Amino acid sequence: MRDIFKALSDPTRRGILELLKEQKLTVSEIAEHFDMSTASVSQHLKILKFNDLIYAERKGKYIYYHLNLSVFEELITWVSKFNN
Repeated sequence: MRDIFKALSDPTRRGILELLKEQKLTVSEIAEHFDMSTASVSQHLKILKFNDLIYAERKGKYIYYHLNLSVFEELITWVSKFNN
């Protein structure tokens, strides 16, 4: 889990993840929900992708971003070990 907690500590990145839990989106579609440029959103996506929280899929000329649910499942399993 590279630096997953640092990636999740940013409210913008958490907001992006909230958007992606509903549907796959392009960077420009994500940027519409925030008061920032697509370049800034791309930097947040880069961090999320580096930590395997999302993945990208190219369809034609667009890149769609998706949640990587397996990483969240792994994280939940790890955190639940402390609930004993």
